[in-house]
Amino acid sequence: MGITAVGLQVLLGLLAVVALVASVWAWPLLGGRTWRSVLGRVGVLAGNQVLTLVALGLVANAYFGFYGSWSDLLGTDDAAAPPIVTGGGQPAASGRPGHGVTEVGQVALPPGTAGRLEQVVIPGGETGISSPGYVYLPREYFEKKYAERRFPVILALTGYPGDARNLITRLNLPATASRAVTAKRMPPTIMVLMRPTVVPPRDTECVDVPGGPQVETYFTRDLRAAVAATYRTGLDAQSWGVFGGSTGGYCALKMSMRHPEAFSAAVSLSGYFRTAIDMTTGDLFGGSARLRDENDLMWRLRNLPIPPVSVLVTSSEKGESDYADTRAFLALARDPMRAASLILPSGGHNFNTWNREIPQVLPWLGNQLHTPARSTETAAGGHAVRRGRK
Repeated sequence: MGITAVGLQVLLGLLAVVALVASVWAWPLLGGRTWRSVLGRVGVLAGNQVLTLVALGLVANAYFGFYGSWSDLLGTDDAAAPPIVTGGGQPAASGRPGHGVTEVGQVALPPGTAGRLEQVVIPGGETGISSPGYVYLPREYFEKKYAERRFPVILALTGYPGDARNLITRLNLPATASRAVTAKRMPPTIMVLMRPTVVPPRDTECVDVPGGPQVETYFTRDLRAAVAATYRTGLDAQSWGVFGGSTGGYCALKMSMRHPEAFSAAVSLSGYFRTAIDMTTGDLFGGSARLRDENDLMWRLRNLPIPPVSVLVTSSEKGESDYADTRAFLALARDPMRAASLILPSGGHNFNTWNREIPQVLPWLGNQLHTPARSTETAAGGHAVRRGRK
């Protein structure tokens, strides 16, 4: 019986209730002072608690979609992901200037990963937001033959609340990119690794909040200007892509669709399509139904001009709560948007599932981007990086 099966949830719930009733009946029989009676009481209490927790855990897992199968839970589900498919169903071939990035220090890369990883703080000249993260520079960035070369950039975002280091230690993005570049599966690409929670603890859903933090502007304008002022990148949308999981996936899709002048391509791992509103977000739209609709990606596809961007969305037939919405999104996508998908037979909302998808989706994103035109100019008004001591 599958981990998300309703029958299993009902069975464990009934067992928990029966065990509780049985323990009430048996308790007087275990009232003695012998060691057997003491062990019996401890066993009854422990058994009731374990059954109750397992039953609640199964219900919570089915609701939130953390794990789609027993092998997913145990981390043994390493089946290869199916091919990425295009919208047609066939396998796809493989503002105001900001300030410069402040480098905090160099971070060790996993063994065998070529390139350099820098821990940085990225300030926003327009929004006043400042947020930490990491910048991965591929090996080619430092090679003599690429000395005049500018590189495309992928902005990678975690979920909420997220920890940017998980993109390195749990999702292995620099290592995966390094292997893909070595295998000629994607071009050398800079990656900016961050979490979308730039004004913690609030979950802004990457929204420009009326009278509040302008997070969308920070990512689509400030961050791009700061990175271009510090590293050999461009500012044209064709050389910038955005990637994210869960909340980061929603942010990636939304920012590319709302700002095709900033990002020309996006990947959403298990992302959703409408702004989440709860106690962690507060009022993100100032009561404006118009702003709420404009941040609803389904509404945008039905009611606004389709943006000329490339997007890839992932989900699982079993284990992900967003599967039906993902199919609905793909059905609405049309020219000039180019939509692709990677749908697993089974997989929950977790790192294990995403690690099965990333070896395909990261090269896909890298191959959507163009190398910026060669130029010796920096972003207008940008400042050079201030490097700290190592």
